[in-house]
Amino acid sequence: MYNSARREYAVYGVDTEAAIAKLKDISVSIHCWQGDDVVGFDGGGAASGGIQTTGNYAGRARNFEELKADINKAFSLMGGKKRLNLHASYAAGADVDRDKYEPKHFAEWVKFAKAIGLQGIDFNPTMFSHKNVKDGLTLSSPDENIRKFWISHCIACLRIAEYFANEFNNPCTFNIWIPDGFKDLPADRLTPRLRLKDSLDKILACGYDRRKVIVAVESKVFGIGVESYTVGSNEFYQNYAAKNNICCLLDNGHYHPLEYVSDKIPALLAFYDTLALHVTRGVRWDSDHVVLLEDELKEIAKEIVRNNATDKVKIALDYFDASINRLSAWVTGQRAMQKALLYALLINHSELKELQDKADFTALMVKQEEYKTLPFGAVWKEYLKRESLTEEYLTEIREYENKILKERV
Repeated sequence: MYNSARREYAVYGVDTEAAIAKLKDISVSIHCWQGDDVVGFDGGGAASGGIQTTGNYAGRARNFEELKADINKAFSLMGGKKRLNLHASYAAGADVDRDKYEPKHFAEWVKFAKAIGLQGIDFNPTMFSHKNVKDGLTLSSPDENIRKFWISHCIACLRIAEYFANEFNNPCTFNIWIPDGFKDLPADRLTPRLRLKDSLDKILACGYDRRKVIVAVESKVFGIGVESYTVGSNEFYQNYAAKNNICCLLDNGHYHPLEYVSDKIPALLAFYDTLALHVTRGVRWDSDHVVLLEDELKEIAKEIVRNNATDKVKIALDYFDASINRLSAWVTGQRAMQKALLYALLINHSELKELQDKADFTALMVKQEEYKTLPFGAVWKEYLKRESLTEEYLTEIREYENKILKERV
């Protein structure tokens, strides 16, 4: 089947061997928080502050050892290069509050990531599920003590991000997301943003190594309990990132349903050398469903591939579903991302661009439709075979569930 597919793609000027080799080299950062419903280890409890996880499927990881075991199992069913995307609330054995975190509180994560062959660790300060999220605000709070706490937390996390970069000898993507906003119509939209700007300025002024840490800011339309106004809007963060030469992070579940991140990627690539991407699946007002191989995911992958941006766009997953087996959610989402990238790699983008430049939109439409029925599945199965994997992984997930997860009560 693969040899037949290879010949069929060759007619379109596509080298399937080159596509498979390229896919093996694209790194995807996989989030830790799918395994325990964003609970973390620092006593924050269930997610709060614009975040909510629904469902109570059996087997949630309850501690560091269980989460490591689940990550190890899930990652073993994924092909390609992998990184770990870690939130600060997952500090292992920390006896201090978040503003006092140090690299030593994450040394066990480094040891684990190296042991299972990960490419690196990316990092996120955790500014939710904490007593110092006061009136729904953190870095934009009018309470100076609250702001100072979260500024200190972010600076501490920047030091930890540098530690990760040094340990793995490659840059750490450091992403800032805050839940700040208001449930109903605000009286003042500007001042909270000026306070946020001042807080971010103080964080960036700490003197971190830009060669080692890629700082990103992540916008959102709204969160639970802040439906009317979000301080960290897209317009605010894109302007702030441009002015301060940092990175914009695009989460494809954080925009209006008729906005497409696939279109935002090339728009920002015209101005930024590096972009960060959180891949999720929005369903109506919710932004964090398990990633599936749907049209927008394919378009996102096309924009990354056709613009030679596989090294420029830092791809990470970000979703959490407690209504299904959590390991299956991990594997399904990561494989969907890889499928989308492979699909994009199996397109002769040069030919399509040339048709567009010639204004031959008839041929462009026909060619784009033809690609949809080429034997992509056969190439995907060949890729899995070379990664010592198969298309079927549910049986192995069920065995792990029956042996390990159902014992957690």
